[in-house]
Amino acid sequence: MNHNQLINIAKSKLGMDDDTYRAMLGRVTGKTSLRAMDGGQKDAVLSEMKRLGFKVQRGGKRKAAPRADVRYCHVLWRLLHEEGHARVAGAKGLNAFVRSRFEGKWGHVPIDIDTLTDSAQVNDVVEALKAWCRREGIPTELGGGNGR
Repeated sequence: MNHNQLINIAKSKLGMDDDTYRAMLGRVTGKTSLRAMDGGQKDAVLSEMKRLGFKVQRGGKRKAAPRADVRYCHVLWRLLHEEGHARVAGAKGLNAFVRSRFEGKWGHVPIDIDTLTDSAQVNDVVEALKAWCRREGIPTELGGGNGR
């Protein structure tokens, strides 16, 4: 992952709007655009973002979602992917599905489903994924049920 990608992830994780972000860039480097910065300046920006609370997750498995119902969304997505019905695996694909399916309904969707706290919204995702599984004949219930 390059500096620009990591800085943009940090911007999202820290919840920075564009004005706050550009002000921070200017304060740290004197430049308000990543394109105008060299590697050392980008390192300084990352250091500042870490000071502000951003934590870099390196490799390895993704940390499990804090809610069981959100973890179930990941399970359903994995089943759909394994059967060839979801093109993009993992959280990246699931998050894209949530954005495309619910952004119009909810008005705003989180960048990562694992941060969803509204039970009704999580239930919307679970039900949409279960319905898709049912259409494809994929069991969704534990214990070998057919999910219907």
